[in-house]
Order: sequence, then C-alpha cells, then structure tokens
Amino acid sequence: MICLKNNLPIIELASGQAIAFERDWLIRSLTQAAALAGYSQWWLAHDVAQAVTQFLEDQATTNVLPIETLTATVQSILQVIGYAEIGQHFTPAPPRVQVSLLDLAREASTGYELAFFELLGRRLQDLCREPGSYFELLGLESCVKLLRSKKTWSRDCDALRLEIVAFTREQIEVVAIQNPVSFSLA
Repeated sequence: MICLKNNLPIIELASGQAIAFERDWLIRSLTQAAALAGYSQWWLAHDVAQAVTQFLEDQATTNVLPIETLTATVQSILQVIGYAEIGQHFTPAPPRVQVSLLDLAREASTGYELAFFELLGRRLQDLCREPGSYFELLGLESCVKLLRSKKTWSRDCDALRLEIVAFTREQIEVVAIQNPVSFSLA
C-alpha cells in the first residue's frame, strides 16, 4: 500500500512527470495568474490554494491527478468566487527544483573551484531555460567547506561563499532578462 503525503494526490504533468502537490507551488501559480490579470498584490491566493488543498484531501480515491484536472478545478473555484479573469490566466508554474551545491562540489572533485563554477553555471542555465522557473540551491556552507577542505568555517570560506553568491546572481541576471526566474540560496 502506498501512503500519499497528507492524503494529497500526485500531480501528473503534461510531460508525464509526476510531482507531489505542494500548496506553495499552487500559491505561486495563482499569484502569477493574478499579476497577469492586473492584480499585483492579490490577497486571496493563499485562501484559494487552501480551498483547493482541502478539496484534494477530500478526494481520497484519487491517487494521481492530471494537471489538466487540477487546472480546471482551480479555474472553476476562481469563477465561483468572481475572479474568472485570473482563471483565464492560470497555468500551473513549473515545479520547484532543489539543487545540492554539496553534490556539485563533490562532482567537481579534483577540479575543485574551477570545475565547481563550471558545473554550477551549466546547472543554472538549464534551470533558467523554462519561463517562471523556481529553484532552491541548498548546502552552501557545506559546499564551501568541502571546496576549501575545512572542517570549521574560516575567513577564506567567507570569501568563497561571497564569490558563489555573486556568481549565481550574475548568471541568473543574464538569463532572467528573457525568462522570469525565482530562486533561493541557502
């Protein structure tokens, strides 16, 4: 028997990829649709996402939900509450992607920093290709310690951390001109 997280179905994307339903993902999608419809600070995104989440939790018999069905459900709710124009702009945002900087540092192995920055640059370009992409870069401190071969944090770790942050921002600024991108670095 498979136990689904919070009794929520898996969402099947048009590509066939299956992802876990995340309320924050839906809130981000609703906020983007509201902005396209002219609502720059739409305060109901959280409430609509909660209503959809509750609806999906109540559908205990559904294990896999096609993205088209989720989209139709959201558009229906938006129409009922008087925001059909947001529903017209609603398309689910690309799912959140998590990238381990520590894994990239391990992959760089003998090339250390130079190879790490090359791998990070390629990964960022791949992540930013799709409009509205959202990703998290995780493990910055562990990555820096590995690249510096340190067990404890030092001044040269500070310098490398700042270099990685600056490099990431530069790479994303170049790509973000064509595609809007959201990311976090921790």
